[in-house]
Amino acid sequence: MIELQEISDTTLELLPKIGLGSVILFSFILASWLIKKIITKKVKPKTKNPLLAEFIGKVVAFLIAIIGFVLFLHVIGLGAVAKNIMAGAGITTFIIGFAFKDIGENFLSGILMAFKSPFKVGDLIETSGTIGYVLELNLRESILKTLDGKDVFIPNSQIIKSPLFNYTIDGYLRYEITIGLDYNVDFKKVTDIIKRNLSAIPEVLTGDKKPMIVVDELATSTVSMRVLYWIDTFTLKSKAYHLQIKSQIIINLVEDFNKNGIYLPADIIEIKNYSNQTIQTNKN
Repeated sequence: MIELQEISDTTLELLPKIGLGSVILFSFILASWLIKKIITKKVKPKTKNPLLAEFIGKVVAFLIAIIGFVLFLHVIGLGAVAKNIMAGAGITTFIIGFAFKDIGENFLSGILMAFKSPFKVGDLIETSGTIGYVLELNLRESILKTLDGKDVFIPNSQIIKSPLFNYTIDGYLRYEITIGLDYNVDFKKVTDIIKRNLSAIPEVLTGDKKPMIVVDELATSTVSMRVLYWIDTFTLKSKAYHLQIKSQIIINLVEDFNKNGIYLPADIIEIKNYSNQTIQTNKN
């Protein structure tokens, strides 16, 4: 009975301290959340990389929360425990880091990308065979919106380790169209038709990024001609609109070729009759 009474008295004595400590801990957690939002909001407009703003906000919030937890332990009379926790933080960090290697790797990759990211929100990138627009940058993963509307969550460590293609980092993207022409065609006439049609599309760039028309290959049935043109991705954000421009160019070229008597030949198939037998054909 005496022991139960002592435990009860001790509990009653600790209740005010636990209550005060809980208020302090809750206040620090709330303050860390508010400060994180304020820092992120203030830093984001000043940096091109939103991940850096998020990283700074999370680090400051984490430090404030840790301070609040240590004060909580001191208030409820567990100051020695707080000292032991701080003293053992290095060993604990090593053990946790080893146990959660992949998570830690993604987190560290996120920190590296926060200070020097090869892309920003809205860029069209390709990594590990996935092509899409960057929707969000987090400390653990990056979220891409693929061209067919899927949301893909890619770990940051995978992005750091794999080759990455950024198609819109400088604002320009080149497309090409391959045309198979007959060997007897008037190539100067074809080139003039292509130039005329490209100049009629306002989204196709001129000047230093003007279109280029080159004969690429002498194939079995056709002469392959490549049409190379550039568009401004800062103005034309949508990949679907890029494809619409390409589709419109192809339609215009086919219609113009037909009007000028330039036809695109089909594949030529050579049939060899080694047995000298009569080959019968169906005549309709």
